[in-house]
Amino acid sequence: MEKQLGIAVIGQGPIARYVIEQVFDEPLICIYAIIARESSLEKALSFADGRFSVCTAIRDVEPKPDLVVDCAGHAGLSEHGPVALATGINVISISAGALAAPQLLENLEKSARAGGSSIKFLSGAVGGIDSLLAANIGGIAEVRYTGIKPPLGWSGSCAEEKCDLKNLQEPFVHFSGTAREAARLYPANANVAATIALASKGLDDVFVELIADPGLSRNIHEIQATGAFGDLRFQIEGNPLSTNPKSSALAAMSVVRELRQQTSPIRF
Repeated sequence: MEKQLGIAVIGQGPIARYVIEQVFDEPLICIYAIIARESSLEKALSFADGRFSVCTAIRDVEPKPDLVVDCAGHAGLSEHGPVALATGINVISISAGALAAPQLLENLEKSARAGGSSIKFLSGAVGGIDSLLAANIGGIAEVRYTGIKPPLGWSGSCAEEKCDLKNLQEPFVHFSGTAREAARLYPANANVAATIALASKGLDDVFVELIADPGLSRNIHEIQATGAFGDLRFQIEGNPLSTNPKSSALAAMSVVRELRQQTSPIRF
């Protein structure tokens, strides 16, 4: 009989819930627990409904999971990622933007080495990451990323300080700068920028523009890159999750895909 993959999921927001519902009945995946904040325990327990445990710390998950799945964003990864890695548990995450903080990057690497484990950042809401990683072998001269969302997709971010999102009449560029600065200022919105940068020239050498466009109903991600490999232009128009206009459906699907790949004898 094939061994099950035991997982603990950090978070109980829209992406975490989508992932859990998609894989709950997978025969080779077993959800041991979700890791929730103290303030969210009641909601987490209601969602779990006795199907799996709810904990506030990795050390409380029994039995010890094979994999921790971060769906909670920067704060969740910062709090639980190093602990999981140091105790020998591998981690997958869609929170690449958290690495804009040098201290966290150092902590994750140090913890992974100490525990003999690893962390993998997924492509999330965008594609073309495999091409950028390959192109980087030969050298990339320039990478630019443009993120365009409907105004409500930027609600709760610092875009609200730069324009009236509810009454915007035309596209508005509310950020221009490096991927590191984008990830720092937009922790819930700019993980794509960080993922692209980390797969190519680095957080300080990828130019980013973030735009609110009232004429859109989808999120648009555009990548342009030039290097020894040639030229790359990639665009995706992504739908948000039906339960949250700020969460990418593709980001949630990328987590499900990775979990299924982890239990498959043939991987792509």
